[in-house]
Amino acid sequence: MAFRLHRGGRFRRWLGGALGGDFELGDRMWRRALHVLGAGALLYYVLPNDFFLVAPKLDILLAALATVYVLEGLRLAAGLELPTIRPYEEGRVSSFALFGTAIVLAIVFFPLPIACAVVLGTAVVDPLAGELRRDPRYRRVDALAPFALYSTLAFLGLAVAGRWPPLPSAALALVAGAIAIAVERPKVWWVDDDLVMTLVPALALYALGVVALGYR
Repeated sequence: MAFRLHRGGRFRRWLGGALGGDFELGDRMWRRALHVLGAGALLYYVLPNDFFLVAPKLDILLAALATVYVLEGLRLAAGLELPTIRPYEEGRVSSFALFGTAIVLAIVFFPLPIACAVVLGTAVVDPLAGELRRDPRYRRVDALAPFALYSTLAFLGLAVAGRWPPLPSAALALVAGAIAIAVERPKVWWVDDDLVMTLVPALALYALGVVALGYR
């Protein structure tokens, strides 16, 4: 039997029951919650460089990503069982590893306003979009609501966290929201929406905000 880093789904089964459903609901809600917690990586910007004592915070960030890669390698090569892995991820790199990669790339290579915009947007909006698409009652807003929320969070990242001018930030946030929803909706098994929802809008914001408008 393969080694596993979970307890057979007992917590997810309990969570599903507590929410009035079954294991599938608990597993889905736990994945959604973990996804939103990805936004916690933005604490990187408020922590002192020597917060972790043993190493600078950048080294800790990269070490955390390396740990994810090790677990992912063990899962793919040695059959390590990780929780919340969906069937279509069993033969490919998992969404959590790709999202972790996107978060770290955004923080390391893009200015703070852009990183805050896209990490917040993807962490919160991707779970929402997935839930809306599951329910036919929300078919009319399953693109509009995620677009509006991503744009709002992107504006907070650009104008509030990054202190870019409000009006250009609002326009750039709308562009980022439109791009994020456009690249999120097509479902191709080898293209992960967490990765493209983060990095494609980041590249657009960098080209428009930094290169064209000169913001930092």
